[in-house]
Amino acid sequence: MSSISEYMIAKHRKCDDFFTEAESAVAEGHWPLALLKWQDFARELTEHLAQEEEVLFPQFEQAMDMAGPTQVMRMEHQQMRALVQSLDNALAAKEKDEYLGLSETLMVMMQQHNMKEEMMLYPMMAQHLGDGEQIIEGFKASAVA
Repeated sequence: MSSISEYMIAKHRKCDDFFTEAESAVAEGHWPLALLKWQDFARELTEHLAQEEEVLFPQFEQAMDMAGPTQVMRMEHQQMRALVQSLDNALAAKEKDEYLGLSETLMVMMQQHNMKEEMMLYPMMAQHLGDGEQIIEGFKASAVA
C-alpha cells in the first residue's frame, strides 16, 4: 500500500499530464482534444483539492492543533481555481494566446505549490497521520472514474 505522500504525488503527476496534453492540443489548434484533456485535468484537480481540503487538511490540523501550513495551501488552491476559471473562458472562446499565457502562469503556480506539499506538507502529514492507508482507501473508493 502506498503512503499519503506517494498517493498524492501520483495525483499531482496525473494532473500535470492532463494539463500538458491540453496545453499541447491548444498550441496545435486541436480544440476538441484540448477540451477533452482540459476537462480531464479540471476533474482530476477538483477531486485532488477536495481530498486535501475536506479530508487531509482537517485531520492534519486536528493532529497538529494548528492550521498555519494548510491555510497557505488553501489560499493557493483559491488562486488556482480562479486561474482555472479564466482558462475555461479562454478555451471556450478558442483564444489560443490568452489560454497559453494563462496556462504558463498556472503551471508555474502548480509547480511551486506541489513542491511545498511534496517536500514539506506531505512528510509532516506522514509524521502525524501515519501512512494513511484508511484515508487512501477512502479516496480510492470515492474517486471519480
